[in-house]
Amino acid sequence: MSIVVNVLMVIAALALIISVLMQSSDENGLGALSGATSETFFGKNKMNSLEGKLAMVTKVSAIVFVVLALVMVIIG
Repeated sequence: MSIVVNVLMVIAALALIISVLMQSSDENGLGALSGATSETFFGKNKMNSLEGKLAMVTKVSAIVFVVLALVMVIIG
C-alpha cells in the first residue's frame, strides 16, 4: 500500500513542478495585491485558455499532493 502511495506522490509532485514551471509569470508584481489588475476579454475567459488549464492542473495536483502526504502520515 505504501509503495502505491509513494508512486502516486512522485507523480503528483512531478505534475505540480511541471505545471508551475510552464505557467507564465504575472508582471503585476505586488500591485495585484491591491487589486490593480486590468480586466480584459482574455482575463475574463481565462479558464478556456492554456493559462487557465495550467492553473487548474496546478491546483488539482497540489491538492492530490497534500492529501497523499496526509495519507502517508496516517499509514506511516
